[in-house]
Amino acid sequence: MTKTNQWIVFKRLLTYLKPYKWLTVLALGLLLLTTVVKNIIPLIASHFIDYYLNHVNQTAVMLLIGYYLMYVLQTIIQYFGNLFFARVSYSIVRDIRRDAFSNMERLGMSYFDRTPAGSIVSRITNDTEAVSEMFSGILSSFISAVFIFTVTLYTMLMLDVRLTALVALLLPVIFILVNLYRKKSVAVIAKTRSLLSDINSKLAESIEGIRIIQAFSQEERLKAEFEEINREHVAYANRSMALDSLFLRPAMSLLKLLAYALLMAYFGFRGLNIGISAGLMYAFIQYVNRLFDPLIEVTQNFSTLQTSMVSAGRVFDLIDEAGFEPVQGNSAAQIEEGIIEFREVSFSYDGKRRILDGVSFQVKQGETIAFVGATGSGKSSIINVLMRFYEFESGQVLIDGQDIRQFSQAELRKKIGLVLQDPFLYHGTIESNIKMYQDISDEEVRAAAAFVDANEFIQKLPDGYKSPVSERGSSFSTGQRQLLAFARTVASQPKILILDEATANIDSETEQIVQHSLEKMRQGRTTIAIAHRLSTIQDANCIYVLDKGKIIESGTHEELLEKAGLYHKMYQLQAGMMKEA
Repeated sequence: MTKTNQWIVFKRLLTYLKPYKWLTVLALGLLLLTTVVKNIIPLIASHFIDYYLNHVNQTAVMLLIGYYLMYVLQTIIQYFGNLFFARVSYSIVRDIRRDAFSNMERLGMSYFDRTPAGSIVSRITNDTEAVSEMFSGILSSFISAVFIFTVTLYTMLMLDVRLTALVALLLPVIFILVNLYRKKSVAVIAKTRSLLSDINSKLAESIEGIRIIQAFSQEERLKAEFEEINREHVAYANRSMALDSLFLRPAMSLLKLLAYALLMAYFGFRGLNIGISAGLMYAFIQYVNRLFDPLIEVTQNFSTLQTSMVSAGRVFDLIDEAGFEPVQGNSAAQIEEGIIEFREVSFSYDGKRRILDGVSFQVKQGETIAFVGATGSGKSSIINVLMRFYEFESGQVLIDGQDIRQFSQAELRKKIGLVLQDPFLYHGTIESNIKMYQDISDEEVRAAAAFVDANEFIQKLPDGYKSPVSERGSSFSTGQRQLLAFARTVASQPKILILDEATANIDSETEQIVQHSLEKMRQGRTTIAIAHRLSTIQDANCIYVLDKGKIIESGTHEELLEKAGLYHKMYQLQAGMMKEA
């Protein structure tokens, strides 16, 4: 991230302050007031030392009381200033996370195909948290440092120009060190954040695939891969810490000691001759602290600031990602009959290799068609195009004679029901998973469950429809999860039903129940089924055989067997395997 890019990111972050401008102004006002109070304290002490140290009277007592009251006042004002800054910070991070999540929800499947889930999670959680640190701690400390530096320098000049000039000799060295640190640290910090994202991605992948990892004894390999990324992350984190140690607090502390030495030497050699009092010297030592401490704090936080800028850039990349799902029209067109037609449709995931090549077919209202073929032949791609997860390259997709692009996305999602091979259940209850937060009554939920033969096993659960569903529904069998997915689809009353290998992962006994449910679901609905088990689609009105993105055979089950083509070979192969089993 270049200096220019950092400035662009910083200005964009400041735009998030706009809704909280008055709270920010109040926080800044309190910071300024804190600075003024801090600078008054040494003046009181200086006056006490010069005039009342050797003869304490009522005025001296009042000065001492005022001195300590100033510390109390400083603490109170600083507390509220930090509190208001923290509120602004957390509000801004909430807004950034909302924008990032909102944009993520609009992105097309192609983005998720090329971006690991762990990386996305890292951007919305870890990276936004780094931005929070910038606003709550770094930005407030930086502004406070500016106030303190300016007010302190002004106060020192008013007290004694010569002593101030001595201290000011070291200021250019500070700015040189900060600039050197910025140049050397950006790449190291960016790499550290990137490796942290890789750690999250590897962790998410390992948790998601833990069964396969254990089944194939891949634990050692995954541990080695994780450790390699982890080791590299530690190496870059150590390099970042080495830069911090070289350029930040130790260097700043050394410069502060040099400033003390200059003041003490000047006071020792010239103080008595030029009339510098002990009280003035005490005040200057305190002001050197006031001058250097905020600079030390800012430089110490500079690494966190760099991290925040890199993290903010990563979050903004997600917010700016424009790979949205295909655009739909805003017309009031509705899907009434569910007639589907593909006309010479071609499609590619990467723009280079065609997955569908001139596919044409038609499904009339209430008919069931099926697609079969080898893995990679394009079966699921037809579903992806019809569901508008991806944009097709050429041809036409029609529903009820209208271009699919003319329907609103809400209409498509409402009227097209999708049942996947691996049903996904949310954390919640059975009832909420069937409703999917739609305007569906409890009676409709139970009717949908009864329609797909899921009511029986649900009623046997201790809490019935209120029974909890763990993450991904892991406490239910595959068949039970599939029946719940069926109930969810039926409850929305779709006109078109898409079955993407809905019985592929189900045992033979459960398959009979599921098949019976599917038969009822298909009644009166236009249905497109993808299946590996040819026995599940023999009653389809038409079966299409795909090979390398093209339809090479079509017909009913009996017609395709008579042709003795690819479908016939597939059927014989599956029949032979069943006999052997």
